Order: sequence, then structure tokens, then C-alpha cells
Amino acid sequence: MENRMYPAGFKGAARPLTDIDVARVGRVIGVGEDEIRAVIEVETSAGGFDREGRPKMLFEPHVFYRELGQGSKRTVAEAQGLAYPKWRAGAYPADSYPRLATAIRIDAAAALKSASWGLGQIMGFNHKAAGYASAGDMVAAFCEREVAGLEAMVSFISSEALDDDLRRHDWSGFARGYNGAGYAANGYHTRLEAAYKRWQAIPDTLAPVYPKIGLGSRNAAVRAAQERLLLLGVDPNGVDGIFGQATYKAVIAFQKSRGLVADGIIGPKTWAALNA
Repeated sequence: MENRMYPAGFKGAARPLTDIDVARVGRVIGVGEDEIRAVIEVETSAGGFDREGRPKMLFEPHVFYRELGQGSKRTVAEAQGLAYPKWRAGAYPADSYPRLATAIRIDAAAALKSASWGLGQIMGFNHKAAGYASAGDMVAAFCEREVAGLEAMVSFISSEALDDDLRRHDWSGFARGYNGAGYAANGYHTRLEAAYKRWQAIPDTLAPVYPKIGLGSRNAAVRAAQERLLLLGVDPNGVDGIFGQATYKAVIAFQKSRGLVADGIIGPKTWAALNA
């Protein structure tokens, strides 16, 4: 049974993505902001949360049918219109969350695996490829931080060996691996290419060098650094974009662990270590 790690109503902190996040995460697979933003735009219209602050989510009854397998649970789900053998066009409601809530009452683990989630619309059953032990863990992270969805998207791209397609701008190859065999019918590849060309015409919003930050700094770069520290096992006492004493101590601890000058200032060398 899926552990209920996600917040009630799927409403967490819903921290938004920053420009630094886009560039930082893209560098993990050797692509720029334009490629990353193109995938985000096509997958979720450029946002990972809905109007209520929940991760964008689409429940797939044909996947729920498969995840439930043979048995009484599938019979119950079929009777409620929550499960059927094959995908149906035009069968999605404006809000999938009521469907999901009912499906969770039948089988929570199968329900979470049967929906696509967050910024990259990662299917729950792909949680391991996205870097999470369970679909519940993945959803919980997506409720808190939009960048978690982006990091999961890049992890999935890498695990499925689609990063080379993205670097080469092989939109058909990328679309086939990311969106499935029916990508062409939905024009997924052409929409990706068009989105990429639009973003190419827009100057990148991130300066090519991370800014030097230290005690008293308050900006998106601080938030990005705090998020990296947390991911690397050094707690700056939360992610708030404010470089206070707790962040200062966390930076010094991190610098010592990496053999850097422990001055509590995040300059080029510390940024490089954080993003390695």
C-alpha cells in the first residue's frame, strides 16, 4: 500500500520555479534554457501547478485498469468509470482530482501511478526513472517545489537515454521516447520544435555566471543554493531565499566537506561544487 506522504488536498508549499533552476537543471544533461523551456511549455503550458496550487495532474483510466490487474478492485473501478482497457479520446474532465480521489479509495498506490504529474507530466509508474522510491514520494516533492518536477523530468530524460535526442534537437526521437508512439498524431514533435524556436528568439533570463552571495543576500540565487544544499544533505534550515546565519553555517559545512575555503561565501568554486 502506498504511504500517504503527500499533503492533504495535494496542497503543499508550491514554491515556484526560478530562472536559475531552469539553467542549473538543464546543465545536468548538457542543454540550455531553450530546450528545457520548450519541453515545459508543451507538457504543462509553462507551469507545474494548477490554479489551486496543486501539481498539475491528469488521471489516466486506461493506466489505472492496467495497474489494478485482474480482480475485484478493477471491477469496482470499471463500474465507476475509473478504469477501462484502452485510451479514449476526449475522455478527460476539466479537473482530474475528483477522479483521483475516488481512485485512491480503491487503491492508493495504483491511483498515484496512473496519473501524470507536475512540470514534466511524469507518469506515477515512472517514479524510479524520475529518481523516487515511490509515486507517493514523487508527488509529495512536487507539491512542495516546482523545481522538483523539473529535476524529475531531467532524471527521466536521462534514464530513458533521451538526453542525446534533446541535445541534437531530434524532436521526433525525443517525442517518441517521452510521449509514446502516438506522438505524431498529436503533433508533439512539431510543437516542441516551434516552442524551441520561440525561446531561441528570447534572450536567456539568467546571467551566464552565478552571482556571488553571502550573509544578507536575498534573491533567487540564495533559494537555488539552499535547495542544492538540502539535496546534498546539508540543511540550511529551510528554503526562503534569505542568506541568514543558518545558511551561512550550512555553506561553511558544505565547503569543508568539499575541501574548499570555508568562508561562508558562495562564489564560482562553491557554485561549481553545488551544481556538480
